Formats: sequence, C-alpha cells, structure tokens
Amino acid sequence: MVFLPRRLLPFLSLAVILVILPFVFTSKFQLSVLLLVGINAIACVGLNLLVGNTGQISLGHAAFFAIGAYASAILTDDHGWNAGVAAGAGLAASCALALAVGWPILRLKDNYLAMATLGVGLVIYLVLTHEIALTGGPDGRSVRALAIGGFRLRGEATWYWIVAGALLLSVWAAENLSSSPWGLALKAVHGSERAAAAVGINVHALKVAVFVFSAALATLAGSLYAHAYAFVTPDVASFMHSVEFVVMIVIGGLGSVYGGVAGAAIVVVLPQLLAAARDYEQLVFGLMLMAIAFVMRRGLVPTLAGAIGGRR
Repeated sequence: MVFLPRRLLPFLSLAVILVILPFVFTSKFQLSVLLLVGINAIACVGLNLLVGNTGQISLGHAAFFAIGAYASAILTDDHGWNAGVAAGAGLAASCALALAVGWPILRLKDNYLAMATLGVGLVIYLVLTHEIALTGGPDGRSVRALAIGGFRLRGEATWYWIVAGALLLSVWAAENLSSSPWGLALKAVHGSERAAAAVGINVHALKVAVFVFSAALATLAGSLYAHAYAFVTPDVASFMHSVEFVVMIVIGGLGSVYGGVAGAAIVVVLPQLLAAARDYEQLVFGLMLMAIAFVMRRGLVPTLAGAIGGRR
C-alpha cells in the first residue's frame, strides 16, 4: 500500500474530482456553473485564511475581486496590454490598496472592523458605478478574449481547465501556509491576540499580511472571471457579493481550506437545482442554508471530517 501524507490525500482527491467533472457535466451551461464555482472558491480560499484562521471579518472582499476584473478589462481593451501583465498590474494595485487600508483598519476589532471593510467595498462599488467613461457604469463593459501566441482562449471548456489549475495552486498555497509556523501563528492570533503577542508574534503585521494575501487571491479570481465570462459589471464589487463570500466559507467550514471550496459549490449550485421552485426558490434556498448551519455548526467539511474520524 502506498502511504499518502495526511494533507496530500484531500488535495489529490480534489484534483481527481476537478478532472472528472467536465466529463460528467458537458453542456455549456453546466460548465459555466462549474467555472463560477471554481472562481468563487479561489476567493474563498484566501478569505477563509483571514476569517477562519485569523478571526478577522471582512465584508468588503468583493472590492478586490472587482479590482482584478476591471484591471484586466480596462488594461487589455483600452490600452492593449498583454493579459498576463494586466492581471499582474491589477494584482499589484489590489495588494497595495489592501496594505494601505489594512494597516489602519486591522487595528479595529469586531463590529468596527466589519464596518470599515464594508466601507472599502462601498467606495470601490461607487467608483465603478459612476466612472462611466472608464468602467462602463452600471451597465458594465465587455472584455477582450485572452490570446496566447495568436490563439484566443474562448469557451467554457477551455476556461474550466485554467480555473481548475488556478484553484489547485491556490489550495496548495493555502494548505502550506496554514500548516506552516506562519499558519500556527495565525491560529494563535485567533485564539488570543494578547497571548500571541506575549510569545513574540507581531500580531498587527501578521493580520495585515494575511489580509493582503487574501486580497491577492480575490484579485486573481476577479481577473479569471473577467476573461472567462468576457463581461464585467459593478455588481462584482457589491455588498451582496462580499456577503456571498462570507456565507460560502461559513457553510463550508471556517478555518478549513477545503471548506471554502465546498461552500462555493453549495452556494453556487444549490440555486440552480432549485430553479424549478420558481417563486419559492429564495425561500427554499434560505431554509436549506439555515438547516445546514444548524445541523453542521462547524461547517460542512469539518463536520464530515470529524464524523469520518470518529468512525475510524
């Protein structure tokens, strides 16, 4: 029997699932839904490190997602930049903004921190809505297809594999970070900031660092979204989009890297399955989320992992 390290087994399982899915769900609509799951999962992997591992709430994370999306759209379409360079510029701008706003607001706690991050998201949303000449305003704008060596990357099937690869890299990075001494320091900060500071951890710098890292993954997800769907609107920076990210990580399991992936799948796929309910779709969706929250209070992935471990 081949021995697999404990952290490698779930990663390989996720990789196998991602390889199998496009052969099971082959229609354009189904692949489009899978694309959205993967893109949201990338953002949730980073956000879960911030909220689940470090205990710092963010209600404006969609702002960084929007920066990635609009940077790719504007720089490639209006200025003719290479898509990779445009995505890198958006990533740099997003990280700079996260550092600039994160340094002061992460000194706040609880409700005040949530309000401050919400304010950041609202400012970005208003800018995208009112700068019509640059962003297209409320109607949004189209995005030029990404080209590599003269070959244009189009179609749900093509973008599925790109997003799946980016998701695996994001999960690998988050798993390594959460299992490293840096990740243990994050959990110490979550448990007690005073105790963490007493053993020599620079609490504030650590919180800012994970805030920037989570913003970077959200920005990457936004860039992928812009090119995969070839259209962006200010709704990607809306408060509700930020709330969706938080709901995803709570349902999937706070502090679990794979919880962000599972939560994204549930929140994106479940409404599609309930489409037949028509007028009652939102009601049924809300009741099902409440049921999951009550039955699996630690989230889907930690609860299932605990149950499997208990049986063993």
